[in-house]
Amino acid sequence: MKDDMCLVERFTKINLAVFFLVVSIAFLLSGFTVFPIFGIIFSIPVFLLSLFFFRVHLNKNCEIE
Repeated sequence: MKDDMCLVERFTKINLAVFFLVVSIAFLLSGFTVFPIFGIIFSIPVFLLSLFFFRVHLNKNCEIE
């Protein structure tokens, strides 16, 4: 059961990070084309949120040793 929980946590972590990265890229592209100020302003915090989820550590039971 422990391995299943770790797999779910890793899968969720990667999915959230990729989702926020895609949203950040979409905001950045809209910042260059449609909404010059708002797109770039919103893309920076979403990109930082994506980096946070890429670097977040799993709990002690799921860490790779």
